[in-house]
Amino acid sequence: MKISYTWLKDYIKISDDPESLGKQLTGTGLEVESIESYEEVEGNLEGLVVGEVISSEKHPNADKLKVTKVDIGGDESLPIVCGAPNVEAGQKVVVAPIGTTLNHIKGESFRIKKTKIRGEVSEGMICAEDEIGLGEDHSGIIVLDPATPVGKRAAEHFSPYSDKVYEIGLTPNRADATSHIGVARDIRAITGEKVILPSVDDFKADNHDLPIEVIVKNTEACPRYSGVTIKDVSIQESPRWLKNKLRSIGLSPINNVVDITNFVLHEFGQPLHAFDADKITGNKVIIDTLPSGSKFITLDESERELLDTDLMICNAKDGMCIAGVFGGIKSGVTEHSRNIFLESAYFSPDYIRRTAHYHELKTDASFRFERGTDPEITVHALKRAAVLIKELAGGTISSEVVDVYPEKLQPFKVKVSYAHIDRLIGKHIPADEIIRILNLLDIEVKDETKKGFMAIVPQYRVDVYREADVIEEILRIYGYDNIEIPNNISSGYLAEFPLKDRDKVQSKISDLLSSIGFTEIMTNSFTTQKYATAIPASNKADDVEILNRLSEDLGVLRQTLLFTGLEVIAYNISHKQKNLKLFELGKSYAKKKGKYLEYSQLSMFMTGDSEAENWRSQTKAIEFHDLYEVIQKILHKFNIHDPESNFIQDEIIKEGVSLSINGKKLVTFGWLTEKVLEQANVKQDVLYGIVDWDFFFELTTTEISFEPVSKYPEVRRDLSLVIDKSVAFNDILKIVKKNENKLVRNINVFDFYEGEKIDNNKKAYALSFTLQDKSRTLSDKVIDKTMNHLIMLFENELGAIIRK
Repeated sequence: MKISYTWLKDYIKISDDPESLGKQLTGTGLEVESIESYEEVEGNLEGLVVGEVISSEKHPNADKLKVTKVDIGGDESLPIVCGAPNVEAGQKVVVAPIGTTLNHIKGESFRIKKTKIRGEVSEGMICAEDEIGLGEDHSGIIVLDPATPVGKRAAEHFSPYSDKVYEIGLTPNRADATSHIGVARDIRAITGEKVILPSVDDFKADNHDLPIEVIVKNTEACPRYSGVTIKDVSIQESPRWLKNKLRSIGLSPINNVVDITNFVLHEFGQPLHAFDADKITGNKVIIDTLPSGSKFITLDESERELLDTDLMICNAKDGMCIAGVFGGIKSGVTEHSRNIFLESAYFSPDYIRRTAHYHELKTDASFRFERGTDPEITVHALKRAAVLIKELAGGTISSEVVDVYPEKLQPFKVKVSYAHIDRLIGKHIPADEIIRILNLLDIEVKDETKKGFMAIVPQYRVDVYREADVIEEILRIYGYDNIEIPNNISSGYLAEFPLKDRDKVQSKISDLLSSIGFTEIMTNSFTTQKYATAIPASNKADDVEILNRLSEDLGVLRQTLLFTGLEVIAYNISHKQKNLKLFELGKSYAKKKGKYLEYSQLSMFMTGDSEAENWRSQTKAIEFHDLYEVIQKILHKFNIHDPESNFIQDEIIKEGVSLSINGKKLVTFGWLTEKVLEQANVKQDVLYGIVDWDFFFELTTTEISFEPVSKYPEVRRDLSLVIDKSVAFNDILKIVKKNENKLVRNINVFDFYEGEKIDNNKKAYALSFTLQDKSRTLSDKVIDKTMNHLIMLFENELGAIIRK
């Protein structure tokens, strides 16, 4: 949207230069994307001066040329060869000296150079209108008033209009700023200067010779409609000032009446439409929808098929205009029009938006109507246009203003809390400053207390209807730059939101597991009592029984996600799907000491082969460490480090590990016992893991720490050791972290062996150790010392045998 800097000054006092004002507008939310220059005359007559023709003699070598001497106020007169038939001695003329760039009316430009024309030196040019962009006349040079001073700048003499124009990236919610007065309101809020609306005191009906009856049949689509008639107008070219106003914002002048409606549109943001009153059949204007399928020809000569929701401006017989969107070809003002009916209305944004989108019509009027205009400005804008038309096109105002406004639209009432203002903005703003800002924004403050107030928002601010909207208005005028950035950046809301979002954490877990081949399942919380009976670890007394149970098999709420997950596995195996990786985020239930309890859990199941059969590799059965690796990825993803591990063996897990943090169990996983598998009729081994989701969420953190990549290299050393089967890998990690945590960055098991070559109660690990010092390059001596120390610890504390 284009806004003229000079035009703004008609409504408010502006002391700042265009660039400074542009920065202030951007600070209020009206983002100035660029500032462009507009010149009525390209080049703004730069370099042209007034000169006096001292002499004019016939060119010795050309019949149609003359050799002149021209005084432009310098030390010497300029010799200039001129071809104009009207050049004579004693004339005051417009001169382009050497170095001046001329901008022709047709867009061509050239630079004046010293030259010879048919043997005579020429050091400039005496100009015609078209050669400097002042007009299209090329019949002769411009002859000025004899009293015009020699040497005067042509720009000073002709005073061509120039301006700075803002290109504002208007956001969809700022319907109030689609005009110069709308932008002036924001400037008032910044500077405190008054906005001066154009006076309509001169408006009065000269007679009542041309009454037009207005009938609004669809008041939902048209809550307010205002109109007035003007007789005996003269349609002609607009005056220079009006054409410059419109051209500066990219509009092409058409005629004085149409140009005035466009001028008022960009002045107030209120679209107007001028009808040829002689073409209004029956002297009636009817606002209503037409039957679906009705045909209508618009100004672009396109025949359009109407919807029954398209609001139309009609006469007693036909449609004349698609309301708020586009005029009709038969009813508009032409050079032959003498009597006009001027319309100013408030249309429902919903109706206009639907119609504009359906017919693919985007006009300046629809742009504003579909966002919401000011219902209270229709009459003022109408009177403003009528006064201008009478001034520039003559004629007489031939009716009173017809204003159909059956139900006045009320301003928004918004309750605002000072505490919410402080919390959402992040800074305490004094109450008197808040009220001052709101008053400058035309937002009235009522019922003020120590805790808050009621904001009465004017109808033209269609985007301000919630407490958060009012607070945003306060903030944008107070200044975003005036809000200090705290050490810990956070967001404020009018609703309470937790710092950690369970749903987001759950979504991240789901994404992680899905990315490594797991499929999410959702199982029924209702289950059978037999599972609690079959497994002593589950207490039947803890069952939450359903009073109106659907069946005996679905009589209780589950105490664990285990069995419903196994039912899914059994179902898939029976359908020849044996290789499964499943997970579920769900709830389990129990009754303890008369209280009903609910637990959130994450369950994981792995069974069959870890990879599907393919030509590149052989199939490999799921191993214990496959699930362990998945759990490690989950913990690492959420910055949960150094869990304590313990070997477990019970009625559910025949061989597994539990991971705890500060003595509280977080994860349990391992191979399920045959007894458990039998309950669900599963006939292949299953790895199962269960995560205490409530505890897990408690441990997660939103804080992320970073450190620079070390410039010193890593070193790898391998070690093979034989240890008892009862020794867990975590026992090795504990020893390393306790004794050599400074240098050992990572430990990895790259091979594992159990078999005939070692004792039955032994296992062999092949370990790789990654060592790095962040402050220096490790020497062989330091590396060997570290590894020897670890070997000694493994031998002494784990009874390990080092294989060399």
